[in-house]
Amino acid sequence: MSTLAAQLDQLRGDVPATRHNARTIAALTANPGCARRALLDAAAVDKTVIAQSLGFPPQFGQSQFAITRGNAFEAMVKANGCAELLALLRDTLGLTIPEVAYHDLNSVGENTGNAVRYQRTRQLLKSAIAASDGTLFDHPMLRLDIAGATAYLEPDVVAVQVDGQFHVVEVKAFPVIDGQADPAQVAAAARQSAVYVIALRELMVEIGESPEIVSHNAILVCAKDFSNRPTAELVDLRKQLAVVSRQLTRLTAIPDLLAELPPEATFAPGENLEKTIAAIPARYAPECMSSCELAFACRDEARTCGSVDALGRGVCDVVGGIDNIHTVLGLADGTLEPGPEHVDITAMLRTAHRLRWEIAG
Repeated sequence: MSTLAAQLDQLRGDVPATRHNARTIAALTANPGCARRALLDAAAVDKTVIAQSLGFPPQFGQSQFAITRGNAFEAMVKANGCAELLALLRDTLGLTIPEVAYHDLNSVGENTGNAVRYQRTRQLLKSAIAASDGTLFDHPMLRLDIAGATAYLEPDVVAVQVDGQFHVVEVKAFPVIDGQADPAQVAAAARQSAVYVIALRELMVEIGESPEIVSHNAILVCAKDFSNRPTAELVDLRKQLAVVSRQLTRLTAIPDLLAELPPEATFAPGENLEKTIAAIPARYAPECMSSCELAFACRDEARTCGSVDALGRGVCDVVGGIDNIHTVLGLADGTLEPGPEHVDITAMLRTAHRLRWEIAG
């Protein structure tokens, strides 16, 4: 075990590790400056348990009904060696696909270990490239470096080789009604698919192949209209790939974060948990409320210390360089005098303050 992995295991204590998925990585890259989330995710900590222990349980998440429906829809699409999916690829998307091989990678024999499944995925992908045949991979095991730590990804998708390129297939149960789907759900699916494409491209580089052999087009499979029948569309991921790749490279290195923690630091519930969390810098923004389990705890912390972050990134951009709400208010009402670097911002704040009082009467 590497030194970094051992440090993260020790930090987690006897709490079982959670596993990354594309949803958590997509959410992580939405706030790359947050050291707290980066370290918690690298340590594979269940952030819901942490939030509950701190007294701020999260108030969002998928309903059990949605999860059950999604699993049933995916099982139907993949039944009989993905026969339904193949029909969609041929008929709906007009792809020329010959008879294909189907590989179930949920386990290797009876071994469900991440490392074993990853090696088997590598082996089968390399064989498929050499044979140049159409191949479906059910639950391939991928991995991705997240801020200096390796995260294994088990897509709820299949990767299919079509005309010499591999395509990520994302199966979602939300409906496409009259050719239109909820833009927010499509965007979330696209971000998750981009994470899979990046991980699959890294695997290709490892086996000596060009990353471009993985297409930037994902295949999104959804429910058609109000039925449980599937439909498929190609989704161009070039924008999402650029954003996710850029933000992954900006994540703070995990070893540097570990070096800042006190010796008694632990993520296990107990008296040292709150102290450990407080020692890790957070970058709270209102947008965190819809994507991070610790958002309520971080919001309370930001409000308590008077952080401008609690007002949103738009306000932070306007008052750039000032990180305390009390300083902003003091400059606005004239009780504080600005330094040379804040003269322009202060003039704007005082104008806004004056207009506010004039409007209030």
